Amino acid sequence: MPASTTGAAGAGRPGARASPRVAGQPEGTHEPLAEFAAGRLEAAQVRAMFDRIAGVYDLMNTAMTAGLHHRWRERAADMARVGPGSRVLDVATGTGDLAIELAGRVAPAGEVLACDFSEAMLERARAKQRSPEPVRFEWADALALPYAQDSFDAVTVGFGARNFSDLDVGLAEMVRVTRPGGRVVVLEITTPTRPPLSSFFALWFDRLVPALGRLAGDSQAYAYLPSSVRRFPPPRELAAALAHSGLSEISYRLLAGGIIAIHAGTVAYPPQPVDPQR
Repeated sequence: MPASTTGAAGAGRPGARASPRVAGQPEGTHEPLAEFAAGRLEAAQVRAMFDRIAGVYDLMNTAMTAGLHHRWRERAADMARVGPGSRVLDVATGTGDLAIELAGRVAPAGEVLACDFSEAMLERARAKQRSPEPVRFEWADALALPYAQDSFDAVTVGFGARNFSDLDVGLAEMVRVTRPGGRVVVLEITTPTRPPLSSFFALWFDRLVPALGRLAGDSQAYAYLPSSVRRFPPPRELAAALAHSGLSEISYRLLAGGIIAIHAGTVAYPPQPVDPQR
């Protein structure tokens, strides 16, 4: 769940230029280290980061979560409340694990679309799927989804919302393309506040995760993870943001002792016009 357990997301088209390399940075890196430490990157920088780590993404996810990230995605799929014949969109899909989980639930006759703005991640996703109902993986900007209003029965994002360059816009887009009565689900890392887990979390994210990133060959990406988690809204604030985006019946579950949060809500039906004759 680093720049790993995280789907790539945000604005920016392929080919956008990243920030120039600063003095003292290793060759092959492009973004100032301070920006990674702050957990705030421009969309083009986030995309370039995910393109770089695509090859180690799944391995790092498994190493950092002891394989539990698969179970967390299953729980997110549960909260999407989809079944055979449903049409689902997975935003910021990364290497596609959540989309593939959803595909098994909507078969037969259902459809899962999965989008990301990192072509390297999409290549990994296309190569790994084994579902009898294939997922359609395609490039898209999470902040300007190329889908019509009310197109899907559910829209999900797994470990990608932290990378939206504008969270409110990203959530609004997810709501826009979900039909009234459909579900929006956000699976994300959150920061526990009570010891001893909060102390362990700080040690793990601030020390061990960056060390794993150095072993994986991209210390910048795995320095970005803890900072991006800290700046992301805590569960209650995220629930409020979801309500502001147009969702109702919002609930969330904390897993892994409070390290993982899954939020879900239902797209509200539009108000019915009042008949003046009644």
